[in-house]
Amino acid sequence: MTAPDAMRPIIAIPADHPPQLQDSPHLDRLAACGEVRLWRDRPADDAEKVRRAQGATCLINSRGAVKWPGLLLRQLPALKMITTCGIGTDAIDLAVARELGIIVCNIPGQTAPIVAEHALALMLAVARQVVPQTAVVQSGGWNVPFNTYLRGKLLGVVGAGAIGAAMLDLGRAIGMRTQAWTFDLAPERARRLHTTFVPLDELLATSDVVSVHVKLTEQTRGFLGRREIGLLKPGAIFVNTARGALVDHAALAEALAAGRLVGAGIDVFEVEPPPPDHPLLHCPNVVMTPHVADQNVEGMDILNRGAVDNVIAYLEGRPQNQVG
Repeated sequence: MTAPDAMRPIIAIPADHPPQLQDSPHLDRLAACGEVRLWRDRPADDAEKVRRAQGATCLINSRGAVKWPGLLLRQLPALKMITTCGIGTDAIDLAVARELGIIVCNIPGQTAPIVAEHALALMLAVARQVVPQTAVVQSGGWNVPFNTYLRGKLLGVVGAGAIGAAMLDLGRAIGMRTQAWTFDLAPERARRLHTTFVPLDELLATSDVVSVHVKLTEQTRGFLGRREIGLLKPGAIFVNTARGALVDHAALAEALAAGRLVGAGIDVFEVEPPPPDHPLLHCPNVVMTPHVADQNVEGMDILNRGAVDNVIAYLEGRPQNQVG
């Protein structure tokens, strides 16, 4: 696809930090489609964010921590299309995007096995107390605390989309029994997933491990609040690789501090990075990672390729992976 310089669309990547698309070979394909403008840091404020995106036809939001509320979208009259570098679109005001005729695209499901593997790793790390035991050995200690054996235990998956389905498979692979909750509790879906669908309260109260895999929407923000955290089975493990805003972290920290839960594995926070006074930062029985569930060579390539494919498809008049 070629065009005179004056006609070439601008493709903006206004906040590629930590590095996602920069130096990706997939960017070479975009150069034939338009003028690519990539910034390797995050803008200092909203005004700088708008300045970087000004004049762009397409915007690649490579980091979900960079938000595009309606107030900012209204300041970008040339913008026609936004793609994320993942499945989540909660960083974008979808209602205003629809109003303005801005197409929003994502990359659905392609990194599901990668994210589920990370959730499994967090679950195992908590069950086997990997982090506190490492600290003990590094400090010269050699105490032998009891670990949690997961074979035969009940894994409860909240959200049975592509990632949740992959997590159910991994749980069964290590000998766990499974159950799930999802918005669509159709029995045929449960059969396809080789699991049992149960009401959310029942799942929380009976699962030995609860792993969260629902997307963040206005409907699910604060989905697992104080009441739901209070329903968790004593001695359970809690894992979240979805979005931090789904969970009341203060209530979770209280349950951990009280010894009601074995521990938690957390990859996502409502504010990233979390502030120094975040309650989970002071819980010794928590394993935390910095929103990296799909951040490996394979995952990055899938996401980068998908974002570039979305832009090219739009510019060629055949938009794909539209949401909202």
